[in-house]
Amino acid sequence: MTDAARPPIHLIDSEAERLGDLALAAEARLPEVAELLLTEIERATVHSREAFPEGIVRMGARVDFVDEGSGARRTVELVYPPDADVAAGRLSILSLVGAGLIGLGEGQTIRWPDRSGTERVLRIEKVTPPEA
Repeated sequence: MTDAARPPIHLIDSEAERLGDLALAAEARLPEVAELLLTEIERATVHSREAFPEGIVRMGARVDFVDEGSGARRTVELVYPPDADVAAGRLSILSLVGAGLIGLGEGQTIRWPDRSGTERVLRIEKVTPPEA
């Protein structure tokens, strides 16, 4: 999918910088995720934390989403790699799904590859911001 076909996304300036550093550091061991995340960061509209729109996936947010192909619904908290725990619903930003969710808003969909390379359509149903 080309960048032009992907929905617009939004990032917080400080998170975008940290995510970029994280992606660059992960290039050797997770090249596909790093490339996808860097592409998303590059095309994002960046905001200060104070001006960040509501209902948008950011780090620490809880995200309810559905895989439109399988109908599977999931609720995850998007976290940095050291805090990831799939069993507890804490999904790393350095996972394919995590990199696909960042910056999307409620109601948006994105066509995104899974580990097998199959593109899935993910739809954001609800975003709960992190607690301050």
